[in-house]
Amino acid sequence: MLYLRSELFADLDSITGLRVALQKAIELEHATIPLYLYAFYSIRPGANAPIARIILSVAMEEMLHFALACNLLNAIGGTPVIDDPSFMPVFPGPLPGTVQHGLVARLAPISRELVKDVFMEIEEPEDPLQFPTRPLDITLDSRPTTIGQFYRRIRDHIKAGGSGLFIGPANRQITADAALPGMVAVTDITTALQAIDTIVEQGEGTDQAPIDREDDLAHYYKFAQIYHGRRLIADASAPPTAPPDQRYVYGGAPITFDPAGVYPLPTNPRAASYPEEARERAEEFNRAYTRMLGHLQRATTGNPSEMGLAIGIMKYELGPLAKQIVRIPISETQNAGPTFEYTR
Repeated sequence: MLYLRSELFADLDSITGLRVALQKAIELEHATIPLYLYAFYSIRPGANAPIARIILSVAMEEMLHFALACNLLNAIGGTPVIDDPSFMPVFPGPLPGTVQHGLVARLAPISRELVKDVFMEIEEPEDPLQFPTRPLDITLDSRPTTIGQFYRRIRDHIKAGGSGLFIGPANRQITADAALPGMVAVTDITTALQAIDTIVEQGEGTDQAPIDREDDLAHYYKFAQIYHGRRLIADASAPPTAPPDQRYVYGGAPITFDPAGVYPLPTNPRAASYPEEARERAEEFNRAYTRMLGHLQRATTGNPSEMGLAIGIMKYELGPLAKQIVRIPISETQNAGPTFEYTR
């Protein structure tokens, strides 16, 4: 479970405090993307296909959450700070706005342990629904102060602040025209609450079901399928009056994890430590990632059309570059991996 520093809650009833919290939310949403992409890139072509699809779908939704958080900050007169070296998270370490509490975010090849110890911890709801598993079972602790609670606190203060909060220029809003399904331009209380609910439900689901309003599994439960090794499905034997945690079961089609279908990538690599060929390719990847941040900066500060350029880099430049990098040996037992460093 991901915990948030108490100072983020200290001044949410002021416009300045709300802006600080939403900037931290932008940094937090972005910081998950390298984690998920690195795990996705570690999967060999043709191997672990269901797992690859799950991870990529979550990474794309995190880009949506990032854009929604930018819209929220712009709507209340703030300015997102994105194209800056300090914006990039440093791995290993806690994610922006969090205290560690056992969670060390790290760039690492996909494994069931990584999914359980990092990915599910990041996405865990305040009160996760614990569904039975066939034949595997797992128990996870439930503790307070999650990302969902953080967003709900922001939600409460936006409702309390009223329409007077919304002083930001409309031309800074990323609209539904962006290549991000579910995108919402934030212009008033209604659209602000809609944006926040989308972020929370896609990450956590609801307290009654593991799905969001679009009937898609929330991130926590998508990752739990990888860990449990089975699809989460409705339990046909559950009566209509069954409590929420008895309505679903990890009992669908197997999601098999094949360790041989994963490249032997390093954990938390740095381009400077690579031999020449791997270093050059990693630096090329980092330049492309940094260009993506530049497009995101401009997209969220007056040129919304650049969001499409940023997504294009994510889909059509980073992927092919990563596929080159992960095939380059750097030792007898390891290949290189992308390093996600800010590089002009």
